[in-house]
Parts: sequence; C-alpha cells; structure tokens
Amino acid sequence: MSTGLLLTGCGLFILAQVFVWFSANAQFMSGFIGKHSFIIAIMASLPITIICYYAGRFTYAAMDESAWAVRFIAFGASWAVFPALTWWLLGEPMFTPKTLVCTLLALIIVAIQLFWK
Repeated sequence: MSTGLLLTGCGLFILAQVFVWFSANAQFMSGFIGKHSFIIAIMASLPITIICYYAGRFTYAAMDESAWAVRFIAFGASWAVFPALTWWLLGEPMFTPKTLVCTLLALIIVAIQLFWK
C-alpha cells in the first residue's frame, strides 16, 4: 500500500465532499450563497467530477486495486465532512446519539478498509 497515494486520494475525497456539501446544501443558507445555490451547484459539478476521478484513481492504486475499498473510503470521507459543515454552517447539531453512532460506524468502515488485510 502506498501511503502517499492513499493520503492524496483521501484528501481529494474530502475536498470533493466539501464541494458536494455546498452544491447540495447551499440552497438552505441565507444571503448570496442561498440565492445563487443552483448556479453554484452547476458550476461545482465539473470540478467535483474531476476531483472524484483522481481521488478514485489514487485510492484504487493505493488499496491494491480494490474498488470496494475506494467506495468505503469515499463514504467515510462524506461522513467526516457532512456533520461538521452542517453543524457549522446550518446550525444543526452533530452531537446527537444517532449522528455520533453513524459517524463512528463510518470511521470503523474506513478503518476496516485501511487495516484489515
């Protein structure tokens, strides 16, 4: 396993999830972002696709060519980003029992992919 490729892939998946969060949830924000959320979503679609493409490529190479590992790492990245941004920007609590358990399960899924040989 190449640590450099894995870190690059994970970093790109996290970046992609930040863009995905804004593209899907900017509509719930007030001000300029909320008023122009559809345009933001359209403009973000191509960068999201390119970032996910390379994130998948690097992670696939790092994880001994396992598409399942790529999928679960991308899923885990979404759970690292979504609760934090939703709490910070929309004011919805991330520290509810249900959210904490789901976040823990996402972290366990990623850990299984990384450490279970």
